[in-house]
Parts: sequence; structure tokens; C-alpha cells
Amino acid sequence: MVTRRRLRPRRSAALPGAGALRPCAAVVVQRAPGVVRRGAVAVPLALALALLALCLLLVPRAAWPDASTPTALRLVDARGRTVVLAAPAERIVSLLPSLTETVCALDACDRLVAVDRYADWPQQVRALPRVGGLEDTQIERVVALRPDLVLAARSSRAVDRLEALGIPVLALEPQNLRQMHEAIATLAQALGRPAAGRRLSAQVDERIAAAAARVPPALRGRSVYLEVASTPFAAGEASFDGELLARLGLANIVPAALGAFPQLNPEFVLRAQPYIVMGMAAAVAAMPGRPGWSTLDALRARRVCGFDAPTWDTLVRPGPRLADAAEAVADCLAAIARRAPG
Repeated sequence: MVTRRRLRPRRSAALPGAGALRPCAAVVVQRAPGVVRRGAVAVPLALALALLALCLLLVPRAAWPDASTPTALRLVDARGRTVVLAAPAERIVSLLPSLTETVCALDACDRLVAVDRYADWPQQVRALPRVGGLEDTQIERVVALRPDLVLAARSSRAVDRLEALGIPVLALEPQNLRQMHEAIATLAQALGRPAAGRRLSAQVDERIAAAAARVPPALRGRSVYLEVASTPFAAGEASFDGELLARLGLANIVPAALGAFPQLNPEFVLRAQPYIVMGMAAAVAAMPGRPGWSTLDALRARRVCGFDAPTWDTLVRPGPRLADAAEAVADCLAAIARRAPG
């Protein structure tokens, strides 16, 4: 006596399209090997399997589980902390202009729902809500925007407060070119676009290399002073700007041992006698009026690069637009070489 029993498909909410697939699995299996029964007709097992395969092929693809269903993303930020996102970020608040620019360079400007008060590139971010700055982030406004990710500087006071409210925060604050590329890769991963991050990093490096190739041979290896604030603060060898200048073949008068952006005694600059001086246009124009600075040969010979505000932003923000900055510096150096006597 062969007994037969009907196998009922297990119900599972985890299988999308289970309703469409159920008819293919509605078979009757008997304990005797080699034979199955479908409806009232007994058929060989091999034939049953063939019928089942054919049935599955006829089920619309939309009924099958989506292999691209996003899985959790594990991101490591500049603090070394792991930030877990259930899916690529779709509503982003960015509290640092360089991070805002990186998101947009990764073709995800449309995912930004707010920015800090200083973000101004590209043009479309100027219409976004402003939620303060590094020291005065408007926490309530950020929370009201329901972001699934906040981008902030590691030094921002808002980081701990937002995390205490359950909002994921990526703290990224690049200090050198390696960290800038790491930030690009991390943001690309957060957006679900890791390949775009690799492409962007490669493009930045290629453009910087092309700018370096345009630096006049007579200026390669020349000493340079890049002032970032008139107190004076300078870009040292260890900073992203210092590394950029090195990539362009210039020798920074501020050694890495002094830090990324150290405050200098003005006498340090006067003793170093940099061959080229760089800074914001207004600051460079005012330098000859500082006590003793009229003795700098670079100022007397007009071996200076004074950058306007939009160009200056590309130079002091550690993001993809450093490639623009490299091109601007190369243009200035070419102009200096043309003015040189002989």
C-alpha cells in the first residue's frame, strides 16, 4: 500500500513573488521513489522536474526576489567609527562645503536636503536650506528634515548630539590628499556608487598630473609660501595644499614638522625668502605694507599668485575641486615665468 500526502508550501514573507511561484510548487509527492503525482495523474519524477523547470521559466521576472535589493552598508569614518546604513543614503544633510562638493561631483546633488551656511558650489546647492555652521549647527532643523545621513567635520560639536538622537553621522575631515581620496571612496560607498568614487579619484589625479606637466621648468623646485590667513597662518608640507604644491614641483618653506596649517612668526617668512608667494588676492596686495615685508624679493619682483574668492575656495577645500586649484596654480606659474626678465 503506497500512501500519499500533499506537501503544502511553507509561507514566508521573506520571499517576494511567492504567490506567483506557488502553482509551480503545487505537486503531490508520494513516498515511493521515482514517481510524483500532479493532480490525479502519476508521472515519472524526471518528467515532473522538467515540467517544474518550464513552469518557473514562465513566471514573470518581477515575481522573483530582486538580487539588487540593497543590503546594509558599513562605513568607517575619520574617527575610526563604523557607521551602518540600511541602504544607500537618499536624504543627506552636509555640514562641510568640501563634502557637499564631493557629493555633487558623484552626481548625487539631488540627495542633499540641506547644507551649511558656506556651501556655494555647484550653483544648485545655493537654493537648499541652511542649517548653520561648524560651531552653531541648528540641530532641531536638521532633525526636522529627517535625514538618513549627516556629513560633518570630525571637529563639529553637532556630531555627538545628532548621534545621540539616532541620526547616522559620517565625520570626515580630510587633512591631506590621501584622506581626501578616502573621503571620496567613503561617500561613494554611502551613496551606493563605489565605482563612481574610483572614477572621480582617478580623474582628480589625472588633472593634477596634467597641471604639473604645464609648470614652467624654470620654476620647478622653487620655494613657495602659501598664506591661508593674514595672522599669518600658512599651508605646511603636511597639508593637502602642501601636498598639492609638491605635486606641482614646488618646495614649501613650511616643513611638515610645524603641522598642516601652522601660525607663523612673520620673521619666519622673512628669513625664508620664498621665491613665490601665494594667497588671496587682497592679502597678497596688502603684504608690502606689513612691517618688514617690503624686503621680500618675491613681492618686489611680482612673483606672486593672488587668487580671487571663487578660485581660492577650490584651493582651501579638500575635495575634487583641488584639480581646479592645481590648474589655477599652473596658470599663475606660467604667467610668472612670462614676466621673468630674459
